[in-house]
Amino acid sequence: MQYKLSDKVSSLKPSVIREIFKFCTDPNIIPLSAGNPAPEAFPAGEVAEISAKILAERPIDALQYSITEGYAPLVRQLTERMKNKFDSVKENDQLFITSGGQQTADFVVKTLCNEGDVVLVENPSFIGALNSFRSNGARLRSVDLQEDGIDLNALETALREEKNAKLLYIIPNFQNPAGLTTSWEKRVKIYELCKKYGVMIMEDNPYGEIRVAGEDVPNIKSIDEDGIVVYAGSFSKVIAPGIRVGWCIAPKEVAAKMIVCKQGSDVHTNIWAQLVADSLLRDYDFEAHLSRIRSIYRGKLQLALDTLEKNMPSDFTWTRPQGGLFIWCTLPDGIDMLDFCKKAIENKVAVVPGNAFLVDENVPCNNIRINFSTPTDEQLVKGIEILAKTLEDMR
Repeated sequence: MQYKLSDKVSSLKPSVIREIFKFCTDPNIIPLSAGNPAPEAFPAGEVAEISAKILAERPIDALQYSITEGYAPLVRQLTERMKNKFDSVKENDQLFITSGGQQTADFVVKTLCNEGDVVLVENPSFIGALNSFRSNGARLRSVDLQEDGIDLNALETALREEKNAKLLYIIPNFQNPAGLTTSWEKRVKIYELCKKYGVMIMEDNPYGEIRVAGEDVPNIKSIDEDGIVVYAGSFSKVIAPGIRVGWCIAPKEVAAKMIVCKQGSDVHTNIWAQLVADSLLRDYDFEAHLSRIRSIYRGKLQLALDTLEKNMPSDFTWTRPQGGLFIWCTLPDGIDMLDFCKKAIENKVAVVPGNAFLVDENVPCNNIRINFSTPTDEQLVKGIEILAKTLEDMR
């Protein structure tokens, strides 16, 4: 049978990162491509202990249907934490539970955008969100990043030119893939510009609590007195991605429609996982857990930076993030990026080609993304050494 696919999906392509993951099933491949947290950061013992207690004492709570908005005690805990620690729940806001942070990207564009409306995104940006926006019929326009965040002049130009712009998607902390952090001054200006042009902001913050250097920068949501910011949080990087528990904070009118979208998507987020997350916050020292995983990532990031410094030539450059999971690297002039990635795979190292994070993958790009959290320390050093040798051989 010849299948006629919908316009919404016919132009979609598989995630480059997910395709590269297939190579990583080979135990001989060093996975510098993944975006996975460090396995040693998972609170596996605590999760096992909590799960056993839940299934012994209240199995029906973990196995029955639940409400779409999320497990009420977890919603209350997160609301209090986000309000008291981050000033990120305003009077007219509602917090509800999502199946990971990316679900917020899917629901917010469904709620705010008609077919052909414009979503402004950083250049480069997270491929998962880009695909969510594309699948919902949005048109994407990218705005270049600078060292301290999005280019404000270019952002205002885009806001002024795109009459159907409905949403700005931004990852202000340790941006994926660039590893950059948006300065406080730029966060304020971004908010003011979007308010001026009547455009909503989606603030995606999965990495904010794994800062390993420098000072915390307040969320954009903390200054949202006008109800224009939708905030996406997630336990994927601070507990475990497999539990698929995130949360969204949005103005109540927007949240109500996003919740209807969730009802039609997955009914509710995995309730066992919500009970586990609630117990980790309530019954364990969650701040001590965060301190422990920050120590892990601080060491792995410094090891990656030191190894790059030791092995790479001066015309191979990279960002120096203060947290998160990623380092954004720029290849020397004259080195074909896709060819480099292919040769790296042949040499048993997987990295992500930079064009995977662009709105237009055909635009010339000489960047790659390295992940330092997933590989072991030994793999991290060996992988970077192999990348350096690959570059030397290509010359």
